[in-house]
Amino acid sequence: MKIIDTLKNVWKITELKDRIILTLGLLLVYRFGAQVVLPGIDIDKLGGLQAGVDGGILGLLNAFTGGAFANASVFALGIMPYISASIVVQLMGIAIPYLQKLQKEGASGQKKITQITRWLTIGICLVQAPGYLASVPALSGAQSMSNLLVPGFSENIFYFSSVIILVTGCVFAMWLGEKITDKGIGNGISLLIMVGIIATMPQSFIQNAASRLEGGNGGFMMILIEMVIWFLIILASVFLVMAVRKIAVQYARRTASGGYEKNVFGSRQFLPLKLNASGVMPIIFAQAIMFVPGLIGQASFLEGTDTGQWLQAEFGNNLFGFWYNLVFALLIIVFTYFYTAITVPTNKMADDLKRSGGFIPGIRPGTETAEYLDKIMSQITLPGSIFLALVAVFPAFVFQFAGVQQGWSLFFGGTSLLIMVGVAIDTMQQINSYLLNKHYDGLMKTGKNRKSVTA
Repeated sequence: MKIIDTLKNVWKITELKDRIILTLGLLLVYRFGAQVVLPGIDIDKLGGLQAGVDGGILGLLNAFTGGAFANASVFALGIMPYISASIVVQLMGIAIPYLQKLQKEGASGQKKITQITRWLTIGICLVQAPGYLASVPALSGAQSMSNLLVPGFSENIFYFSSVIILVTGCVFAMWLGEKITDKGIGNGISLLIMVGIIATMPQSFIQNAASRLEGGNGGFMMILIEMVIWFLIILASVFLVMAVRKIAVQYARRTASGGYEKNVFGSRQFLPLKLNASGVMPIIFAQAIMFVPGLIGQASFLEGTDTGQWLQAEFGNNLFGFWYNLVFALLIIVFTYFYTAITVPTNKMADDLKRSGGFIPGIRPGTETAEYLDKIMSQITLPGSIFLALVAVFPAFVFQFAGVQQGWSLFFGGTSLLIMVGVAIDTMQQINSYLLNKHYDGLMKTGKNRKSVTA
């Protein structure tokens, strides 16, 4: 089979093989750290914490950390503070001239932006670490943290050391991600998140299958139907990630004398505009906003009122309620337009086309081209945002109408599935680029062979 031959050819390229082995090794270190409990906590008393984060928004956060959140692990904060810092820096780049200047300085500017993101990550960790430690007793059902510690361990020492360890753990996870990006196969931070999500998948599937088989709730046939639906959702997610609108572009051909021949003799190519140019970022933004209504419901001025109780009931910890998912879907559509507008520079694309001698047939180069590209992006963003919103809220449908257990339903769409699909596609493209550049025969059996490079 061709896929088997391709996998064999991967190991014939020494550089690619070393990068894959290094990536797997660093991912193994990350998964090992997710099982290391904070010093001082009695492991036998963590059952309550694992039950307290099972389901709801905390269950989703626990999935992103690969179970480290529920394990009170040294990696309990995961890589999410770094993601938050990256989003903040990216948004601040719109309003702060200094960051805009750095974005235009190329590699040197990006290096400074990365350093700013790292320091902001540490700042976010210093806020989140005490908050996490303060929430552990409440989530585990203990009266205080001292009830979860081993006998004789000082509570003050535990808080001080644990804050340092949690911050260090997040910084170390950030370092692992950067090393995978630089020395491994790329997409380091995304791979850490994907591995964490995948780590919780087998347990979720087994629990759902057990409920089907033991409870007489559909049996093996329902499990089979669920798997078919799951694969269809994966195919839909792949389509959402890969779909592009191709804009025909004509390039004038430069002659030996330095001039340009008539445009009809130029090469014709395509400018791909992605249906979902914003990726999973609108879901992440919307998910962060969805914390707000529940917090408002707990505010003192709404405490005990019907409005406050309704907000807490519908938005506090109910990922699968009607109002939660309706507002969630609308926010995703709004943020998709917002994020696409700030990340797809149609003016820059038009300028680059003009400088390279390219133009869109029937459209004048420059401002008219930018306006045309902006119009096309607006047209394709609407179906893309609706499709993204449907994928994001689909777990609520399978939970409410198909009886799928909460943990397993999260893999039927939403951030978890889109991250897995997106990162898997990016990783495959990275590997394919090595095969095409250094072992051409690995993917193509016809055409002119290239010399294999194994060093």
